[in-house]
Amino acid sequence: MTDAPSPAPGSRIRWRRGQVTEVGRSWRDAQELTVEVPEDGTLKALAHPSLVGLPQVGDEVLLNTTAWAQRLGTGGYALVVAVPDRLPPDPTGPGHLVKGRYTPLQVTVQGVDEQDTPHHDTIAGAEDLDGMPVVVADLHSALPAVLAGVHVTDPALRVAYVMTDGGALPAAFSRTLDTLAGSLAGVVTVGQAFGGDVEAVTVHTGLLAARHVLRADVTIVTQGPGNLGTGTPWGFSGVAAGEACNAVHVLGGRAVGALRISDADPRPRHRGVSHHSLTAFGRVAMGGVTLVAPRGLGSELGTQVEEDLAGQPKRNPVEWVDSLGLEDALAASPVRLSTMGRGLAEDRAYFLAAAAAGRFAAQLTLFGPPLA
Repeated sequence: MTDAPSPAPGSRIRWRRGQVTEVGRSWRDAQELTVEVPEDGTLKALAHPSLVGLPQVGDEVLLNTTAWAQRLGTGGYALVVAVPDRLPPDPTGPGHLVKGRYTPLQVTVQGVDEQDTPHHDTIAGAEDLDGMPVVVADLHSALPAVLAGVHVTDPALRVAYVMTDGGALPAAFSRTLDTLAGSLAGVVTVGQAFGGDVEAVTVHTGLLAARHVLRADVTIVTQGPGNLGTGTPWGFSGVAAGEACNAVHVLGGRAVGALRISDADPRPRHRGVSHHSLTAFGRVAMGGVTLVAPRGLGSELGTQVEEDLAGQPKRNPVEWVDSLGLEDALAASPVRLSTMGRGLAEDRAYFLAAAAAGRFAAQLTLFGPPLA
């Protein structure tokens, strides 16, 4: 008697073929396209040339339109999977780390922590972060605001960015990183994320690379663009912010929490201090993290933030930071600030909180931790 064959699994990708009709703007390792698709009409698509080559007008492209069809917020793109009639040349560069492992688009990169890299001995011998402040945030949109807070406090500080794999995996998807390239000491992509100036296997080696390879004074850790949330207590990608704080603690750094604060978000769970921050920092970050709130929020929101933070464990001290000059620094950011579709004017508290965390981290490098 033979076993009955297992039923075929259902499809997980919405495939389409289309023709490129226009080549749009480009940045880093990303190329916008306009593609005509018989079933769907004219679509905005994105190609990563290091993965699929550089599509041209008239090319037929194979698209993954799954997220586009669901009208997911980040980017709104159909993604180019291949240019079937004009495949790119085989890779010839160094590296043995595979990211996006065992997916159809797995890529090979050179990791800072692998044996053949010139930095292997540095990472292998690195014991800790030398007390480096590390600002940990839930959302990618906090990155330019944190950076503004650091540099308005001390423009000479070297700031690295460690991008985790909770959102977009290619660093090239982020136009923010393209714009901030001249303001960062470098980008480290960790886990399954790829495309940074430095690649690392884990958040731990990514942090060590930020400190000992990029020579950062301050490091910022967030997921890439995009955020997965389900409206459940634990079902959101920002939980990893707490795990990043644990890595900072283990490696002898100073974890600084950039709180997600808002009085503009229509969802109750994100008003005041978001439950994402309260959960990730309060229930996951077991080694402790300094939570930073900005002064000048206004009496009503400020009181709500105080109440929200009153239940934090003793290992998470709360620091209220002067916001003088932060709004001007945010307004001068080269990146158009936006979170959940809201800009600085619409969600001032969110960006002010991120900038305050950056200011506090910069102050730590100058003056050390506050006296108990």
